[in-house]
Amino acid sequence: MLGHLSLRFRIFLFFGLMATGAVILAGVALTFAWSRSEQALPTAPFTTAFFIFAFLNVGFLTGIWFLFDEHVARPIDQLSTNLRLRAQAGVDAEITDESARYLGDLAPAARAVSQAMDASLEVIQSNVSQETVQLRKERQRLTALLSEIPIATILVNAMGEIVLYDTQAADILAQIAPPRLKAQLSDYFDPAAIEDAKSCPQSRAGNSSFALQDVHHQTTFNARLKPLGDDGDMIFIDLERGVTEADSARPLVFDFDLLESRAAADLQNTALSDLSLVVFDTETTGLSVKEDAIVQIAAIRILNGRIIEGEHIDAYVNPDRAIPAASTRIHGVTDADVANAPDITKVGLDFHKFARDAVLVAHNAPFDIGLLRQQEQRIGVKWDHPVLDTVLLSAVVFGTTADHTLDALCERLSITIPSELRHTALGDAKATAEAVLKLLALLQGKGVTTFGDLLQETRRHSRLLNDLNEDRVIA
Repeated sequence: MLGHLSLRFRIFLFFGLMATGAVILAGVALTFAWSRSEQALPTAPFTTAFFIFAFLNVGFLTGIWFLFDEHVARPIDQLSTNLRLRAQAGVDAEITDESARYLGDLAPAARAVSQAMDASLEVIQSNVSQETVQLRKERQRLTALLSEIPIATILVNAMGEIVLYDTQAADILAQIAPPRLKAQLSDYFDPAAIEDAKSCPQSRAGNSSFALQDVHHQTTFNARLKPLGDDGDMIFIDLERGVTEADSARPLVFDFDLLESRAAADLQNTALSDLSLVVFDTETTGLSVKEDAIVQIAAIRILNGRIIEGEHIDAYVNPDRAIPAASTRIHGVTDADVANAPDITKVGLDFHKFARDAVLVAHNAPFDIGLLRQQEQRIGVKWDHPVLDTVLLSAVVFGTTADHTLDALCERLSITIPSELRHTALGDAKATAEAVLKLLALLQGKGVTTFGDLLQETRRHSRLLNDLNEDRVIA
């Protein structure tokens, strides 16, 4: 049980136990002395002596505890946090002798180990950087090549989940629902047509096309199927119907690790590194969940422990009211920006599709989630996703007494938010996404490995924020 308590709190309990034990022993000694006296003595002097001793004893030990906490426990806690930041989150946290001057050689020894580790990592990172540059060039060439071929390409694994899509495929998918890796192909296209193609020998041989309808049965595409054995299937769609001009800025999106995807375990036992996360932020007309409305929403997807380039939402929302000047001064969104924007019904539905089967993540999540839940009936959806709050994650990692604002958290994790993007939905969502990746890495280093473990840890700090998973059965 004590293993879950912080070092500083355990030391506080130790000194508290010492103070309590001394008071009890003094009381026993005074009672024994009074009872052994040969003549009846008044109890008042003994009682007065007891209370004077208790007061002085508690005060003395409190002072000793404060000095010990200030010069020993707190520096040890800070030193261990800095070491974890360097080792598990890649943050160059400074280890100084001044902050741990009463810890003997511990700080210099820790710094020496960190410097040796940094030297080794520099060599590795240099090699990785060279390979990354080469891979990026090859990816750009492949994207450019596929963009010139008038065929949309989608790769799905054996479970029917999207593993890869190119620019043309992204354009087709976006007309149905926001494109996303690990989404079921049946989220976009009629599953009956897909199953018919799989059962047809000619289609499976890639020799003939088949009609592929979207789930709304509004558009029919000519498609071909190329089986990849046990790994899945390639879907090729001819670009002759229902396709607008492709977004040339959209990259080739893929994650080949999904080819090894297995049936998902229950969420409680899902490893933190396997979570599908959607990190989002909103800008609003004010600070009231019940009275104010969303004017901008942005979201970013995290899959297999990395931010997915090309998969994000950044949309203005018409709040059907004027935006107060005080709010515009903060986030910069004006009435002109949202005048021709869709309302929350359209944007909220798109975001709901984008966040399907994902854990929602936000900084100070009760506010953002509350705004969406206020509009459930209007949008026609339920926001019953599991939720993580980076405020609570920060409290688990850095302690309740630390500053948990987004700016403080980013400074602690060496995350830079460009000044022009601060208090914009996309800028804050990107910063929160980078923060959650580093926080999860730190939590894994502390032995928190599954989503269920994480919920237990965050609930210890529920006094900071409401537990948004409290009424949900996570399975």
